[in-house]
Amino acid sequence: MTLQAAHREAVPEMPNRLGIDGIEFIEYATSRPQALCQVLESMGFRPVARHRSREVTLYRQGAMNLVVNANPDDARVSATVDGQPVMSAVAFRVRDALKAHTRCIDLGAWTVDSHAQAMELHIPAIHGPGGSRFYFVDRWQEFSIYDIDFKPIPTVDQHPPALTEMSFFGVVQYIGASRSADWLAYYENMFDFTFIPDEKRFGILPKGKLMKSPCGQFLWQLIEPDPWMDEADESTECLQRVGLGVPNVSWSVTELKARGVEFVESAALHPEDRGALTRTALGSVSFELVHKAAPTAQA
Repeated sequence: MTLQAAHREAVPEMPNRLGIDGIEFIEYATSRPQALCQVLESMGFRPVARHRSREVTLYRQGAMNLVVNANPDDARVSATVDGQPVMSAVAFRVRDALKAHTRCIDLGAWTVDSHAQAMELHIPAIHGPGGSRFYFVDRWQEFSIYDIDFKPIPTVDQHPPALTEMSFFGVVQYIGASRSADWLAYYENMFDFTFIPDEKRFGILPKGKLMKSPCGQFLWQLIEPDPWMDEADESTECLQRVGLGVPNVSWSVTELKARGVEFVESAALHPEDRGALTRTALGSVSFELVHKAAPTAQA
């Protein structure tokens, strides 16, 4: 046995009571789907399927799925202000969706009532920050939720490759002032996330608190408002942006700039090897690129 192998075996496995195994999809709610479509396509996402009964479109690149919800009957869509899209849901892949949902309800989460119609899947969900939802999905391999509820767009590649090998890296959530401890406890108790020490940082925005998912596949960043901000209360809490992992930030920035994507560049913040931040589009949509090393083979 090598020293490396012995060291790996000595590390206790972190609890993962929901069986979380990555992010299945991230949803945006918007009353301006065409405008959001242009933003997502510039980032490399392609529309691949449409919902059978609602104004909902599935976008994909590589292993990442984004859902654009423009269904006018959905309260999250009608609640959007000035047509600005909002991140309205994150779906976690789990071992058993019903058991995961039941456990969260037992821990005090609020369930989301199902509005699934006949012949549609019921995807269990709980309420998240700012009117968002956390879904639990246990069908993503040979048979997925999209095989039931969505119709593929004809002649479109259902599995377009990821631009510059992008993948989900994490989610940034804005929280109220002095609420870090509350939210850290929430994600630890509800989903078995673990706190990452402040001295360990990723990307170019060294703010807030970081947590790692129990599967180790994505991070969660909690950011309080700056002290000088007027709107520093719980009403500002929301899912703010998506982090995308890339093996080479400079390569990704060059490719995205060629597609018309603009990046924040200032004395304090500019694209570099560790990360980059896109300029906000449509008043609310931005993406953060973060260096993510390619996986290496285990000995």
